[in-house]
Amino acid sequence: GLKQIGGGFVLQEHDFLTPEDIKFEVVSEKQPTAEELEDLKFAWRCVKHVKSNAITIAKGKKLLGMGSGQPNRVKSVEIAIEKAADEIEGSVMASDAFFPFAWNDSVEKACQAGVKAIVHPGGSIRDSDAIECCNKYNVALLTTSVRHFKH
Repeated sequence: GLKQIGGGFVLQEHDFLTPEDIKFEVVSEKQPTAEELEDLKFAWRCVKHVKSNAITIAKGKKLLGMGSGQPNRVKSVEIAIEKAADEIEGSVMASDAFFPFAWNDSVEKACQAGVKAIVHPGGSIRDSDAIECCNKYNVALLTTSVRHFKH
């Protein structure tokens, strides 16, 4: 669709992809459980409908929290964690785009809050930091090579 912004337009194609259309690749030492993988696919399906910078947290195929429309990804993560509240332990998290930073940022905050598996497109020059961080906290990290990024 075409969207007018100050001084111009943004053209963005519709995102019709479903979790069945892409490959979820495990890049961490920890493998997700079957239940975590299903929850990751659910969270990934949800995050495509959320305005960027989009984060969703889910468990039991239920959306627990989301952060959206923030100027940076870490703020969206903090909002999603706050919304998930006491239910966050053992949950999963999806991001519409890669994590530019991991340590003391989005990935580490999610790990410290109780998230057990994370999915994101990957593609950052610092992807190795996200992998190392997840390995430190024994959290599964998966990539999709597909960005949602809704404007």
